Amino acid sequence: MSNYLDDLPGASLTGDRDVSDAMTQPRTRLAVVEVDQSTRNRLSMQLGDQVAGYSTVEAFSDEIGPDPVVVVLGPSCAGAPGLMGAEELLRQRPDVGAILIAEELTTDVFQRAIRSGVRDVLAAPVDTAQLGEAVRRIEEAIGAVRVPSTVEPQFDTEGGNLGRVITVFSTKGGAGKSVVASNLGVSLASRTDKPVVLVDADLQFGDIAVMLKLAPQHTIVDAVSSMDRLDAGFVQNLLATHPASGLKVLPAPLEPAYADQISADDVTKIVEILRTFCAYVVIDTPSYFDDKVLNLIELSDDVLLVAGMDIPNIKNVKIGLQTMRLLNTPMSKIHLVLNRANSKVKLDVSEVERTLQVKAESLVPSDVVVPQSVNKGTPVVLDAPKAGVSRALEQLADLFVPVGEKGRRKK
Repeated sequence: MSNYLDDLPGASLTGDRDVSDAMTQPRTRLAVVEVDQSTRNRLSMQLGDQVAGYSTVEAFSDEIGPDPVVVVLGPSCAGAPGLMGAEELLRQRPDVGAILIAEELTTDVFQRAIRSGVRDVLAAPVDTAQLGEAVRRIEEAIGAVRVPSTVEPQFDTEGGNLGRVITVFSTKGGAGKSVVASNLGVSLASRTDKPVVLVDADLQFGDIAVMLKLAPQHTIVDAVSSMDRLDAGFVQNLLATHPASGLKVLPAPLEPAYADQISADDVTKIVEILRTFCAYVVIDTPSYFDDKVLNLIELSDDVLLVAGMDIPNIKNVKIGLQTMRLLNTPMSKIHLVLNRANSKVKLDVSEVERTLQVKAESLVPSDVVVPQSVNKGTPVVLDAPKAGVSRALEQLADLFVPVGEKGRRKK
């Protein structure tokens, strides 16, 4: 428990991985590009042994070779000339992952770097643990590259072959909405080789990054700050990856104050871009109606309405259903999920269904393994796969990708 709490945002970014092991036994080649020799040497020492050093991007390009490489671009590369040279190389070689070290991490530098194909931007002087974590993430990302190509949507948007948007909503806090959303995302990611992304749209108090034990470098705020240039390639560079499942995550802002800077149109545009290259976009929402939530419900192919087994919860869900009916939301896309459905609270599932006039499509039992998994930062479908609650959540995923379907990822 104490180790996990140390990994909360603002703490160490190393997680459970040993940094020295990550540096001394890389899965890809490492290189440093920096004109200043002392800075180049220092970065090379931070990366470990057998790191190739180059003074310019051009020199690095001449000797790059055919294998994947993680290259750290020093502060001298942060200007326009250095990034232009890097952009040409990175477009030709998607198996080359670049990290930029910038003396001053401004919005302009970040935007130019990401647009150039750089996968991460860190402020100088960079901490060795932070650099090691960035290298690890990029190793995983470029390890999935199979054919040289620029980052483009994986679906034919003109033909309407867009990813399925699934919004997880509840009208009352504490119903288990985020647990359902995170476990559904992980389960779907394990069933398809195509990208699955989980968006934390609870912009004030989103917990998805914490629940998945992620220390993300970027959040939805970075996407909104570059809205005029936003495209699929840019958004992909902002997504964090859940190592155990491959699930992509767009986290909520780290500070509640940032929520006011994000409009309903911003959220809608981001989701529309995500669905051009993701098979599934799962969205966790706040527990109230606002313009952002209403837009997401309208945009979604499916809405999972999560309810707890108590009278206040059921009352709020009934009001929520009435609101959606008034907004002409098709009832066919609303799926009722009853959480803690086995709780002995003198309230029967049939009684709840009769009150809401909706059939429950998923009954998720109460189980102590759920809070235990949340405290570990491991989704319960991975932490306790044989538990009844995990089986129920896997059955919920069956609504979208049945087990054994062609797209299921092989273990």
